[in-house]
Amino acid sequence: MTGRPLIGVSTYLEAGARWGVWELEAALLPAGYPRLVQRAGGLAAMLPPDAPEHAAATVARLDGLVIAGGPDVEPVRYGAEPDPRTGPPARARDAWELALVDAALAAGIPLLGICRGMQLLNVALGGTLVQHIDGHAEVPGVFGRHEVKPVPGTRYAETVPEETSVPTFHHQAVDRLGAGLLASAHAADGTVEAIELPAGRGWVLGVQWHPEMGEDLRVMRALVTAAVAAAS
Repeated sequence: MTGRPLIGVSTYLEAGARWGVWELEAALLPAGYPRLVQRAGGLAAMLPPDAPEHAAATVARLDGLVIAGGPDVEPVRYGAEPDPRTGPPARARDAWELALVDAALAAGIPLLGICRGMQLLNVALGGTLVQHIDGHAEVPGVFGRHEVKPVPGTRYAETVPEETSVPTFHHQAVDRLGAGLLASAHAADGTVEAIELPAGRGWVLGVQWHPEMGEDLRVMRALVTAAVAAAS
């Protein structure tokens, strides 16, 4: 391909966003996501929730896909009753993003899940989630940091071979891994911090932290590189 690859990023859909004199429903994406895509060499396109039947046509126009962070995945999606500490459902976003994940996997489009996006990838492949853990979201609305250690021999370890400090904010985590997924990084407390499909099944990676809130471009740059290769 020539030029920069087109990377779609899923978005929030919020009922009462405010800017200037306006308070309206809005498709929102924290600016860190498109900036990270751009800094890594890609073109960023926002993908607000749409009808799931349009996911395959949407993905067909992309070179890579990012499922962004956001609200908790509704527990019914992985066969669980909601914990009192689980947030309210975002059903339209769950349905749209699950359809995007399925379409990307079917088409072999490089896929990166970030925080909720990693959890949704796990659910899409039949995995389950821990609905609440302590220590990974200390102050509401403030990102913390902790160390993440790669699992040797994984795609993530090839991308980031050393233990690193990452920006983090989440209260849920992967429990049972989805079909075919490997854990490729852990926090010190054993929390799964990255998951991936093995080589030969396309470029598919999920990270529990928020690379868009840091300066390390390697994960996003790896997605962009895979997108270029897949489109060539």
